[in-house]
Amino acid sequence: MNLFSPVTLGALELSNRLVMAPLTRSRSGIDGVPGDDVVEYYRQRASMGMIVSEGTYPSFAGQGFVRQPGLVTDAHIAGWKRVTDAVHAEGGLIIAQVMHAGRVAHPANTGGNPVVAPSAIAVEGETRTYDGKQPFPVPHALAAEELGGVTAEFVQASRNAIAAGFDGVELHGANGYLLHEFLAPSANHRTDTYGGSPENRARFVIETVTAVAEAIGADRTWLRISPEHNVQGALETDDAETLATYAALTDGIAALGLAGLSVLHKDPSGALVRELRSRFGGPFLLNTGFGTVTTLDEALLVAGSGWADAVVVGRPALANPDLARRWREGLPLNEPDYSTFYTEGAKGYIDYPFWQN
Repeated sequence: MNLFSPVTLGALELSNRLVMAPLTRSRSGIDGVPGDDVVEYYRQRASMGMIVSEGTYPSFAGQGFVRQPGLVTDAHIAGWKRVTDAVHAEGGLIIAQVMHAGRVAHPANTGGNPVVAPSAIAVEGETRTYDGKQPFPVPHALAAEELGGVTAEFVQASRNAIAAGFDGVELHGANGYLLHEFLAPSANHRTDTYGGSPENRARFVIETVTAVAEAIGADRTWLRISPEHNVQGALETDDAETLATYAALTDGIAALGLAGLSVLHKDPSGALVRELRSRFGGPFLLNTGFGTVTTLDEALLVAGSGWADAVVVGRPALANPDLARRWREGLPLNEPDYSTFYTEGAKGYIDYPFWQN
């Protein structure tokens, strides 16, 4: 399998197998509306096989970060329509990542809306708010009768994404945010049908993915997961328990015919990842880097070994808008400026140079 060959993922035909990872950049202002710099940032990266947008909140209660973009209001939709139009004009594809932060949020960022989670367990540490760093609060434990409303928020945000011209939607079930919180035993202490056993912990994610797939089409719906990533208090340290949980999840969505399952894991050829791919049976995407940066050699290995149908790449795409060309032609890379990852303005955002002939 060639990293630079075309691939079909659901309804989409990608020109290459490089997928830009969702990357929080905090450039959309307090109102969460993407502006000119956001339009340019994504336009520049349209030569990737597909772009996954940064995490967008499906409700104000789901906003996790300062200046994070949303998919709630008409203004959000209009702002994102400018982005998708710009990407499409360059021949690119872009899907929206819908991300509910769950307990990794703070009322200072959510407009005073309560922070929610599967259980009333706070994340350790502090988060950056518009009023400076503050400790994470103890979240409201969602009652069973409230869960349908949260799923409905994911569905409406996904409909809004399609209205904004996105080519599909990826639901964020990774990195310790709301969907992942239901999966992780450390964050989910429920004793009802949404907790306790691996099958129960997977239930809410399965229900939400199913509802979104029914609303916008399974062939335009992705799910992102990060088993054993162990960040933001979503700890999965029992191998057997983790396998059982994610096996239940993949078994529960396999028949839907999703456009893809995107897995973030440090061991792309390991037993867990192989088992999940086998159970899922559909298009499979791998991201090997989070704490580490994915290199060209790693991407070539994943694609060449057939471990996945496409390779998800983060920071190299952030710093190199023409990453597909640079990797294909063996050209040097720009180095990312870490000090500008979550700041405002064009610096470290849209000023990374393209390779000059």
